[in-house]
Amino acid sequence: MTTWRVASDLAAIMVPIGTGGAVLAVLCALVAGFAIARGAGGLTGGAVGIWIPAAMVSSMAGFANDWMPLIAAGGSLGGFIVLGSIARGVLHATGAEWPTRREKADAAEQIGADAAATAGPAATVAPVSVPAVATSAAPSVSTVGPLTMPVPVQAA
Repeated sequence: MTTWRVASDLAAIMVPIGTGGAVLAVLCALVAGFAIARGAGGLTGGAVGIWIPAAMVSSMAGFANDWMPLIAAGGSLGGFIVLGSIARGVLHATGAEWPTRREKADAAEQIGADAAATAGPAATVAPVSVPAVATSAAPSVSTVGPLTMPVPVQAA
């Protein structure tokens, strides 16, 4: 097999793999942009951490001199970082903020208190006594499928 033929066969495999890596990199960049706008540092780091190997995989298409997947992967991260930062700046400028965990907890407590106030008095439940079942010293065994379960035998 000639070198040209080997290169052609490898290019037929590498280009789709590189395109798949570029698609994954663009999706990770999109998640990173939303995370930046939201202010979620951990999610941003995770998305960029997955973007890096995906961008490396997208460079595999360069084996056939197809550099568009790598350019798309790199450009998407840069673009979504800028768009996420702009969106975060706009949110801060307008005064709109995502609720904090404490604010969410306070709102949930308030909803629970409102529901309890409108529900009226709580219903009480009387305790129920269950009669004991007499068992013999050697209970019979019931086999259900692969499980073996002891079954109490009632005294006559």
